[in-house]
Amino acid sequence: MNIDASLDAVLRRHDELAARLSRPLDDAREFQRLAREHAELGPVVESIRALWRAREELADLEQLVSGGDAEMKALAQEEFHALKARLPAMEREVTLMLLPKDAADAGNAILEVRAGTGGEEAALFAADLFRMYQRYAALRGWRFEVMELAQTSLGGLKEGIASISGPGVFARLKFESGVHRVQRVPATESSGRLHTSAATVAVLPEAEDIDIRIEEKDLRVDVYRAQGAGGQHVNTTDSAVRITHLPSGIVVTQQDEKSQHKNRAKAMKILRARLYEAERQRQESERAADRHEQVGSGDRSQRIRTYNFPQDRVTDHRVELTLHRIDQVMDGSALDGLVEALVAADQARRLAELPA
Repeated sequence: MNIDASLDAVLRRHDELAARLSRPLDDAREFQRLAREHAELGPVVESIRALWRAREELADLEQLVSGGDAEMKALAQEEFHALKARLPAMEREVTLMLLPKDAADAGNAILEVRAGTGGEEAALFAADLFRMYQRYAALRGWRFEVMELAQTSLGGLKEGIASISGPGVFARLKFESGVHRVQRVPATESSGRLHTSAATVAVLPEAEDIDIRIEEKDLRVDVYRAQGAGGQHVNTTDSAVRITHLPSGIVVTQQDEKSQHKNRAKAMKILRARLYEAERQRQESERAADRHEQVGSGDRSQRIRTYNFPQDRVTDHRVELTLHRIDQVMDGSALDGLVEALVAADQARRLAELPA
């Protein structure tokens, strides 16, 4: 990879976008797309300019080191070596910023957690995972909006869906998709036997209108009376909504809100996310047809992580990382240790794939 040629190309593109945005555009969607690209390139341009300033400063210091009086030479030599030591890290940072971006990385996400094999214990573990992501979101200052909860009588979770909003949500959570396995003695187990069960996690990019368009003619919308445990949770009007996307066969239901309008809005948000993710996966499969994705493959059947409570151990099998802080992982405070390792592994793989 010719780094300097790539840096020049980024600066030219940034200037080109600034010039186009300074002129009136009739197409509002095109203006949004260009404005978003311009904003995303801003931090990259700042880092490139900082790198170039550092290179120029290094060249000036090198001249001072090679000549001048002894006192000036000693001062310049110290600065020269310090700057020279920092330069590789700056170059790596810029190179990472030049890696092809996942268009969804900067956006929000839809989180779906479902109980897998293991009966009631799987449902209890699914509830634990859902709370883990809720606490993690709170620690990072993200907004966590519960969209759907299907609970069991013991407090487990058959299915939980949430919208998570904030800067870079999808970039950090996308590697959580897959099968999470737990090994522990369930609270419901009287004999003290160790059980193994599982829950599945899906993290979908939250699609915006400019990302995916859904035609009204492709939808079948059914309304019905919400079902619940009784009392205030059962509506007396047809407020629950079931939306079927006819071309894909995807079905989304929502009944948490008393308003049919609000349930429809939530259902459409989930539908857009699922359609967007399906298209992303299709494109990724085409690009990766001849290679195996080590990280972030989106293969829901793959066991990605094991939570072993008796051994106080969480192991992510994709990066072979084990943390002996299971309580801190489950309360969200140590989850970043796993997330950072997965992000670093993905960056290393993509750097290795760059042309020389």
